Amino acid sequence: MTPFEADTDRVPRSREQGATLAEAVVMQPQDWGAGFEAQPLARSAEGTLAVLDEECRWQRRALPDGVLASLSLYSELPGAGKRGTVKVTAAVTVHTTVLGADDELSETVEESLRCPEQQVRADERIAELMSVGTPFGVRGNNYADDSVYETGAYLTGTGKETYRWMVTRLGQVTVAVSLKGAEGYTDSELEQYVTRGTTTMLDRVRYELGGGEG
Repeated sequence: MTPFEADTDRVPRSREQGATLAEAVVMQPQDWGAGFEAQPLARSAEGTLAVLDEECRWQRRALPDGVLASLSLYSELPGAGKRGTVKVTAAVTVHTTVLGADDELSETVEESLRCPEQQVRADERIAELMSVGTPFGVRGNNYADDSVYETGAYLTGTGKETYRWMVTRLGQVTVAVSLKGAEGYTDSELEQYVTRGTTTMLDRVRYELGGGEG
């Protein structure tokens, strides 16, 4: 396979086109599988981007010049019986250039080194972070131009759960899946959701941008 090449006529160039693409690509609650539903806060604020600030806190800030659109949808699989509630986030960011999208993945790796513990909300943190970057053609990556896989622990006031985050890039678009595990699930069960979200959104990017892989 050769790296992804988008149809230049279908590449978004305005913020409106970027937002339309992000909406078409992002995972909706029902896409994750049976039983999933939207979290009470179902989607990110329009015109914002998730940023890890200087104090290692996640914030949403206004879109910078190099980003056309960014959209996050928050879904969950409610707990039942001896199983807790699994929470997933799907994010799509449309950059103005391939270089800008590539920089996002580089920064993802750097951030886990700069901030081995990160504040998500007032009483929620992610810690014990380890990131591995895998460019196209390396370690079986034949699905994206670049990818970063991050593992760690999700800490709350009541306990510690599995944390996973995968960011991948096709052209000027990045797609990301983050997951907070729950009691009663194995890591392999949880990682299936990360894989499902990633592959589904990458397939949608290929479809929407009309590119091929040689």
